[in-house]
Amino acid sequence: MLLTGRSNSQRQEIKDAYKKSYKKDLLSALKSELEGLFESLIIALMTPPVSYDASLLHKALKGVGTDDDVLVEILASRSREQLKDISKTYKKEFGGKLEKDIMSDTSGHYEKLLLLLLQGNREEGVNEGKIEKDAKDLFEAGASKIGTDEEVFISILGKRSHEHLRQVFAAYKKLSGSDIEDSIKSETTGNLENLMVAIVKCIRSVPAYFAEALYGSMRRAGTDDETLMRIMVSRSEVDMLDIREVFCRTYKASLYNTIQEDTKGDYGKALLYLCGGNDTVGAF
Repeated sequence: MLLTGRSNSQRQEIKDAYKKSYKKDLLSALKSELEGLFESLIIALMTPPVSYDASLLHKALKGVGTDDDVLVEILASRSREQLKDISKTYKKEFGGKLEKDIMSDTSGHYEKLLLLLLQGNREEGVNEGKIEKDAKDLFEAGASKIGTDEEVFISILGKRSHEHLRQVFAAYKKLSGSDIEDSIKSETTGNLENLMVAIVKCIRSVPAYFAEALYGSMRRAGTDDETLMRIMVSRSEVDMLDIREVFCRTYKASLYNTIQEDTKGDYGKALLYLCGGNDTVGAF
């Protein structure tokens, strides 16, 4: 478990040192020795974070069909700066534009909102004069009428700052009596609904969004290992402590114990290393 106990930057140094010492590629050596989920996890850990995100998006768009869960998760949760770096890396490593590939694989309002997120042109700060108006516009675009004006939802959710939107969501609840997520679920369907809800959840709390996703990946008939692995790898050095805290507080169970119950072997042990520790229920 040497690799799981190191940071990603340290793993890159190990990879470079291996190449210099043995004139061989460490990833190729690992692939020849490992298999299954454990192999996939270790290779993911050996990949720089921005390259990992770019590879996930490429696989989501260029595989059989489109993995919309991956598109939604990454574009809703990553910062403007991260998305810019991902786009640059995507072009460098895969020879095509991420924006163009998204346009080829998606359509309609869903495509429009994905591209808006990718472009990262959110306003900055809180515009006090727009809070009540935005809340009213969202209400009038959905809950107060027959049919939904998706363009209003896309424009506000895709362009306003996170700080501003948190105040809009509070104003919306006062106005409508419902959380914005509930209104989105009642007014939209499919990928657009999933993307909008993910955006709202990430604006409220990124750790809570991932805690919920992790719980869903394990507390079902069979474990969704792709989602479990993806989140544990991408968040292990970002906000894992916060995710653990939210998970424990929300589900009255530690993330560590939940992973332990749902996985096995070296794969399970490696995930537990990434989790970083066990939490006591009731401590938060």
